[in-house]
Amino acid sequence: MKRLAILAAALLAALPAAAGEVRLRAVSAFVFGTVGTRAFEPFVAWVNENGRGVVQIDVIGGPEAMPPFEAGNAVSTGVVDIANVTSAFYTRLLPWADALHLATNTVQEQRANGCFALMDARHQSEMNVKLLARTGDHVPFHLYLTKPISGADLTGLTIRTTPVYRAMFEALGATLVQTAPGEVYAALERGAIDGYGWPLQGVLDLGWEAHTKYRVDPGFYQMDVNFLINLDTWNALDDAQRALLEAGARHAEALNARNIEINAEERRKQAAAGIETIALEGADAALWVETAQREGWKVVHTADPALAEALAPCLGG
Repeated sequence: MKRLAILAAALLAALPAAAGEVRLRAVSAFVFGTVGTRAFEPFVAWVNENGRGVVQIDVIGGPEAMPPFEAGNAVSTGVVDIANVTSAFYTRLLPWADALHLATNTVQEQRANGCFALMDARHQSEMNVKLLARTGDHVPFHLYLTKPISGADLTGLTIRTTPVYRAMFEALGATLVQTAPGEVYAALERGAIDGYGWPLQGVLDLGWEAHTKYRVDPGFYQMDVNFLINLDTWNALDDAQRALLEAGARHAEALNARNIEINAEERRKQAAAGIETIALEGADAALWVETAQREGWKVVHTADPALAEALAPCLGG
């Protein structure tokens, strides 16, 4: 909290906005130029291009400006106005948010069937933020390893995890270590972990292929990187400013469709970098996928049984 207070003081010292134009302060939980900002960077560029004189977004920085697991609290309390952050980094504030990565449909389908509106309402009432956009559709998570496995049993392996796949990996027998993404390379280099969970995209962006030997297929879940805006900030905007931000959000969400093509290229790049594929088959593959969904939804049911029942069908469950 002391670090957030210092950051807040620095942000308040920013130059005043031009008359009639609102300037919003944004932070990303992910390093710019990596998979975690692949939709956020075009969102900021679109808003700043189309919102001159109306609304502008000033990006404070990424993890170098604020630790990833503090981004959710920062936008909730108004230290920043906007955060680009995965739900895995704010489950302390919203325990049921694990549901977002369990979706098997697209954000456009979630908007059409009312699921997005329900999740937005709960973000507003429980976290003081508006769920402005959800990106990452079509990008599955995988387990990456430094040593091979022959089945779905992870007993004896130490795996870097986040809330995204903690329950799944634990059910499959792994010993778990939670770290920020910026600490993974060093942990691999020291041999402190035998592997990590991560989306299909982004491993090479971070240089982790230097110590990664295997990717386990099939993938599971979908990446969710969300744009959150502080609710007090949102309510203080006028209709034109809110409309501009929502249009930018739709623009960013439309980019999700490109992930299918990017995934294919990522697989080729990983193979060229020496990452071999361990393809689970038959009963092992079925156990892998079934455990992911069962354990994932168990976490959501524990956090909020009624909401879990409402979200499962509209998230494609």
